[in-house]
Amino acid sequence: MIREKTSEDLDNWLTQASGCKIPEIERFAISLRGDYDAVKAALSLEWSNAQTEGQVHRLKLIKRQMYGRASFDLLRRKVIGFSDTS
Repeated sequence: MIREKTSEDLDNWLTQASGCKIPEIERFAISLRGDYDAVKAALSLEWSNAQTEGQVHRLKLIKRQMYGRASFDLLRRKVIGFSDTS
């Protein structure tokens, strides 16, 4: 469904997953039902916020790595991508 962007099978999959007797998959199906409209839209629409999410993840990673260890100038260089060592 995800690779082919087909939302038609979502309801059937959720029904099967909810009764599969594997607690992790059942909880996952329940959480997807909680945000059903967004999941359905993600499977059927061509738009994606993956690029934005990737950049947010990168910024949070830099923040965690450098927390309390770097000046603002060094953080700025890491975020913007400067490799100038002069």
